[in-house]
Amino acid sequence: MPTDEFTMRVSFLIGFFVLFLFVGRYFRRDPMLDAIPTVGVSDPILSYFSALQFIFDGVRMLKDRYQKTRPGLLKIANFRRWMVLATGTELIEDVRKAPDDVLSMTEQSIEFLQPEYTLDLLNMDDSFQTDVIRSKLTRNIAVTFKEVREELIMAMDDFIPTCDGEIAEWVKVVIQETIERVICRATNCIFVDVRDCRDYDYQTLNSTFAVNVVKFGMIISLFPKPLKPIVSRMISNLPSQIQQEIGFIRPMVEERFAKMEEYGEDWDDKPNDMLMWLMSEAKGVERSFEGVARRLLLVNFAAISATSLASDDTFTQMLYRLLANPKYVEPLRQEVDAVIIEEGWTKAGIDKMHKIDSFLRETQRLDGLTLLIVSRIALRPFTFFNGVTVPAGTLVSIPANAIHTDERIHPNADEFDGFRFAKLRESEGNNMTSRHQAVSTSSELLAFGLGKHTCPGRFFAANEVKALFAHIVTTYDIKFEEGKGVPREHCIAGMRFPGKANFDVQDTAEVNSLWI
Repeated sequence: MPTDEFTMRVSFLIGFFVLFLFVGRYFRRDPMLDAIPTVGVSDPILSYFSALQFIFDGVRMLKDRYQKTRPGLLKIANFRRWMVLATGTELIEDVRKAPDDVLSMTEQSIEFLQPEYTLDLLNMDDSFQTDVIRSKLTRNIAVTFKEVREELIMAMDDFIPTCDGEIAEWVKVVIQETIERVICRATNCIFVDVRDCRDYDYQTLNSTFAVNVVKFGMIISLFPKPLKPIVSRMISNLPSQIQQEIGFIRPMVEERFAKMEEYGEDWDDKPNDMLMWLMSEAKGVERSFEGVARRLLLVNFAAISATSLASDDTFTQMLYRLLANPKYVEPLRQEVDAVIIEEGWTKAGIDKMHKIDSFLRETQRLDGLTLLIVSRIALRPFTFFNGVTVPAGTLVSIPANAIHTDERIHPNADEFDGFRFAKLRESEGNNMTSRHQAVSTSSELLAFGLGKHTCPGRFFAANEVKALFAHIVTTYDIKFEEGKGVPREHCIAGMRFPGKANFDVQDTAEVNSLWI
């Protein structure tokens, strides 16, 4: 087909699609939503300009309107529908308590990730991996802690060139890529065989798969259902990545299934890892090497992607906050050293590092990786406690970043106070209180979500991040490169991403020095 003709056809399709959106928004206008204050423009056609503005200026738009409306309901347009945002404890509780057949997280996830075209599971209705994460992964944190920590340290040593255990000269390492590799490798050391977790191509596969699921899901979601399969085939490389995953783990899966058939569920040296847990819990069509491979990719996606802790981005922000506030280095070192003397490098020890935990929670508060959280789609009309009803099809969410920077909730909310939550623990007279821990959730701090759909892997992810942070704090000196500071973050379509910086590393007399 001639290039000009192809361009004309593509332009026609794009134009038709835009017209379809505008007309659809106009005729889908619902008077139930008219009384809810709007972030941006409320006109059904002009609201598309607000949807476009939100992609690049969401932080300011939400915070400005939140300050004028709190507590209460807000609405903001996206390219598909209106989003209604709940602020204030009572309204947020309404969202938390709503049953799944009224406000559905599943439907929202399907719309956002388009799993039929991205995750490509054999049985889309079976979510047994969530129970595996909640039960097996969480219960084995203490058991697997030594293995995870050793892998974190080995990975750091591998990515920082050394000579006889010491850094020979200044070297530069890209911080985000390094942290991503380290966390991916440590996570997978209890997901699969240790040889695969250290395989560079396997790390790349899992990291890029997580990114691609979100990217391709967002693109595919923009198109009407009849066009989704066509668009998926045109843009997505996920099927080939799934085949790569199958190729990596097929020998392990076949060997383990053979032992399960011969010995039953128990045998000597049976692996205690995610792959084995998934194989044991899989039923029907999922109980095959292909089904298990797809589930393992899904679990890796949950562990790495921004829908969970997004550990590498959160950790990067923690380092940036430490570099910008070097006054925290010595108190953090003192806490870690004191705890290690008492508990050693154990999960119990990590649990007693309240300042490390507080530093993570405060980073999540100010540098949360998404502006909106606890998103649900109304499957039928839903009425809030104040009497306002939203129609079926409305996206209901909570503006996490605006709440996290609310002065009425968090005094000096725009100021980073790394020990904010450690001090709150002390002021309540019980250092073991769980209310202010990084993994706890409430209507005032929503980094991991809220309610029964709270991130199931948050205990493992937070433990891993704190262990790595404690290791770096006690092993390295850290400072910014001369003349440089915290790189500017990026916020696109409600997702926040830290800017990029580099490691410059050199050996010192007492500890290794990381110059970032």
